[in-house]
Amino acid sequence: MNPQPFSDIVAAPFTAFHANGSLNLAAIPDQARVLTESSVVGAFVCGTTGEGLSLSTDERKSVAEAWMKIAGDPLHIIVHAGHASAADAKALTAHASRIGAHAVAVTAPFYFRPANIKDLVVYLADVASAAPKLPFYYYDIPSTTGVMFPTAEVLRRAADAIPNLAGVKFSNPDLLSLQECVHLDNRRYRVMFGVDEYLLAAVALGVTGAVGSTYNYAAPVYHRMLRAYQHGDMELARNEQFASAQLVRALIDFGGIRAGKAIMKMIGIDSGSVRTPLRPMSIEEERALYDRIKDLPIFARPIRKPS
Repeated sequence: MNPQPFSDIVAAPFTAFHANGSLNLAAIPDQARVLTESSVVGAFVCGTTGEGLSLSTDERKSVAEAWMKIAGDPLHIIVHAGHASAADAKALTAHASRIGAHAVAVTAPFYFRPANIKDLVVYLADVASAAPKLPFYYYDIPSTTGVMFPTAEVLRRAADAIPNLAGVKFSNPDLLSLQECVHLDNRRYRVMFGVDEYLLAAVALGVTGAVGSTYNYAAPVYHRMLRAYQHGDMELARNEQFASAQLVRALIDFGGIRAGKAIMKMIGIDSGSVRTPLRPMSIEEERALYDRIKDLPIFARPIRKPS
């Protein structure tokens, strides 16, 4: 076995809020510190995990600026600029370029959805034109956008329309489509995989980078998994991936983003609650989540039982 080297784990950080629901930008240094301690190489800000679509455009700019000021040297910053409004998506893309972000990623529009790939590419090209020198990623996440066109075909059709097209943030469990993206045009595009519990499978299929929420607090288990894979110890690699899968199952059962924020608090990084329509965790739910995950040997820091 001669696997390709895996290079990048990028976390999708949570957006921290004060008790009154306003942004808590002061939490970002601690968030960034955990990532660098865990050998995470970047932050994908204001994405799904960061509740980006629950923030105003001005708030999203403030979060991106804060990450660049605090973590822009040790961490590569990718700004999510997807929006239902093309004008706002372009404004966020242009802003990402002005502040020196390393890349921008944009989802398909998700309220008035494109009827076909041509319409999607026209939209993406219009947004990308706001920062023509900034690496541009298509953020494929059909579970939230409802846009389910074959991802490799989107990239193929976008190649000429978007000169700065760098690749895809592939938050999609379709491993057939993933392979098509990896091999497209002699591996022309960077494919950043976004389904943490499938990462081992994705690496075996040729993916060399990942963006995910659990890398905020559980990056060590993925580093161990990747080392085991590189050394040909597939049994250990599978065991580490299953530990990740157990964590993700708990996150699903307790509500995804809100459960992830509760885990951040358990490792000592209080990111506050979630914004409506998401529902905050009760203390009873936090304790039940702790009991569910406390024996998993996967966390960047020891977790503490909620009190």
